[in-house]
Amino acid sequence: MAEKKSYDVVILGTGPAGLQAAIHAARKKVSVLVLGKEGRSSIFHHHVENYCCVFDTTGEDIIKTGRRQAAAFGAEFLEEDVLAMAAEGGGFNVTLESGAIFGAGAVIIATGTARKRLGVPGEKELLGRGVSYCVECDCNFYKGAEVAVAGNGSAAASGALTMLAYARTVHLVCETLDVSPALASELRKSAVTLHENRKVGEITAGTDGVAGVVMDDGTRLAVQGVFIELGAKGVMELAGLLGVQLDDEMKHIQTNKKMETSVPGIYAAGDITGPPWQVAKAVGEGCIAGLEAAGYAKKKGRGSAAAQ
Repeated sequence: MAEKKSYDVVILGTGPAGLQAAIHAARKKVSVLVLGKEGRSSIFHHHVENYCCVFDTTGEDIIKTGRRQAAAFGAEFLEEDVLAMAAEGGGFNVTLESGAIFGAGAVIIATGTARKRLGVPGEKELLGRGVSYCVECDCNFYKGAEVAVAGNGSAAASGALTMLAYARTVHLVCETLDVSPALASELRKSAVTLHENRKVGEITAGTDGVAGVVMDDGTRLAVQGVFIELGAKGVMELAGLLGVQLDDEMKHIQTNKKMETSVPGIYAAGDITGPPWQVAKAVGEGCIAGLEAAGYAKKKGRGSAAAQ
C-alpha cells in the first residue's frame, strides 16, 4: 500500500475564501492542498462589480487569478470532492471520491452553504416526510424500504452506495454522472439501479408521506424515501461527524474571530460561517483562516515547505 501523503493545511473549497486561505497559508511556508472543483464555486458564473479595488470583473476571472496566485506560492490543487473526514493522531484524514486519503495537520472548510433543491412538485411539501437532503442523517429510517437518490455528483453516488446497507432497493436518478472514474466504477458494479439521462419530475404523496417519484419520461418509481444530493458531499454532514459546532438553525458553522471552530485544528471561512454573502467577507475570513491554520500546523510540529 502506498504511503499516505500528508499536508500541513488542507482546504475544502475553491471559492474566494478557500483561495485566499491558500495564498496566506502557503506564504507561511507550510504545505497546502486545495480540494474542490473550480466551476462549482457560487461566484464562478457571476458578474462582480462591488468588490473593493476591482471595478468590474467576472467571478471566473477572480477564481482563475486566485488559483494562479496560490499555486505560485506553492499550494497544490486537486479537482476532487471530499467524501469523509476523521480525526487521527492529532490531525485529520481526508478521504476523496477517488478513494485517496490525505493527512492534514489543519483543515479549513470554505465550501459555501447552498443546499441545492430540485424544485419539483412535492419536494417542499414532503420534506421530513420522505424527502431528505442528508443520507447519513436519515438512512436508518429506511431499513428494508425502496428509496431513490437524485443527483449527478459525488454526494449522490456515495449516498446511493451508503443506502445499500439499509434499503431493500436503491435507485439513483441522474442526468449525467459527474464523479471520478473510481467512484463511477464502484457504483456501476454495485446493486444500485442507475437511471441515467433522467430527471425527477415530481415527488408524489401517499397517506403517510412519499409514495413515489415520477421521472421526466413518465416512468414511476414506487419509493418510500427520496434523498436529494446535488453536487459535492454536504460539508455540514462532514463537519457534524467531527463534532464541529453549528448554529441554532444547523445551517452554518460557528467560529470565533480567529475563524476557529469548536474542534481544534478545524477552521471555517466564507459563506459557510453565515451572511452577508459577499466576496469581501469571504476573502477577509479566508485570510484569517489561512494564517491561523498555518500557525496551528507549525505549533503542532507539522510545518514544512512541501508535502510529505
